[in-house]
Amino acid sequence: MKKIFLFLFLFNFSNLYSLDIKFEKIFDDLNKPWSMSFIDKQNVIITEKTGKLLILNLRNKDINEIKHELSIISLGQGGLLDVLYDKGQVYVSYSENRGNWETSTSVAKGNFDKENIKFKNIFRAEPPIDSGYHFGSRLVIKDNHLYITAGERGQGMIAQDFTKHPGSIIRINLDGSIPNDNPKYKGKMSWRPEIFQIGVRNPQGIALSPYDNKIYLSNHGAKGGDWFGVARIGENYGWKILGWGGTNYSGTKIGPKWKPGFSKAIKYWVPSIAVSAITIYKGETFKEWNGEALVTSLKDQSLRKIKFKDNKFLNEEIIFKGNIGRIRDIKIHKETGDLYMLSDNGSLWRMYK
Repeated sequence: MKKIFLFLFLFNFSNLYSLDIKFEKIFDDLNKPWSMSFIDKQNVIITEKTGKLLILNLRNKDINEIKHELSIISLGQGGLLDVLYDKGQVYVSYSENRGNWETSTSVAKGNFDKENIKFKNIFRAEPPIDSGYHFGSRLVIKDNHLYITAGERGQGMIAQDFTKHPGSIIRINLDGSIPNDNPKYKGKMSWRPEIFQIGVRNPQGIALSPYDNKIYLSNHGAKGGDWFGVARIGENYGWKILGWGGTNYSGTKIGPKWKPGFSKAIKYWVPSIAVSAITIYKGETFKEWNGEALVTSLKDQSLRKIKFKDNKFLNEEIIFKGNIGRIRDIKIHKETGDLYMLSDNGSLWRMYK
């Protein structure tokens, strides 16, 4: 067991203060890990982007592969992506092979089994697209509904096409059926029935707050324009009419940061930090953070804390930066409140006091 004790500095832009934080490297032989979900207090399911589904015992470090028969293309940003364990069921998102090099953000569900899970698709983003970009793919459950982030696959204005899934937030029942109070049945007659909200680019973070019962998102902008905000039924975050403060990679302008008629994020980042997984903290280990958002970054390899109230940004603090690599996922241990993070370099870390 490798433990690293770091005296970390937190930056509040105007204030500088310190906090003793401890790190333990739980495991460091993963191949492009993307997501994790606790089964119980000792066991966690982990996805590897290359297609493997693993179960790791946090106490004795035993790790085993769970077999499956998902048709995955691990190309570009695609692969086996998010995983969510809930009440004996396992949900996974992945880039599904739809033939002729076309893929979709798809979600499958199966009964948990330590050796072999027989998955069945409950959602496929339509249309399939020949692209290795922007799958989104995060999952969260609220009130027996599954919310799915579907990236716009690098197709830009498809995010404004409510007859297509890419570039939207999806809401379905846990069996894949359609809720009868989705926007299509509440005045948005032309919308696809699974769509909850449109106008996102590549949302790779989603979390349900245990405090206000709202769903929060993080979204990658282009060259600038990452954001953290609330999912809002029937609304539009504006991509690619809005640029959220960023530009195209060529440097050309996209559009305004925000304008009336579109959802407004709580926090924007220009330049980009490549915002990834998020969580709303609730626990004992860092109880002074309760109710605040923890946001991970790929580009600057940081963990950030966002304080907000009534959808208004108050302040941002950098908890650490560059210590464990590009942070792909973050989860809270429900019993201890310790934080667990996956990094792109193949490691699983525990952060505690």
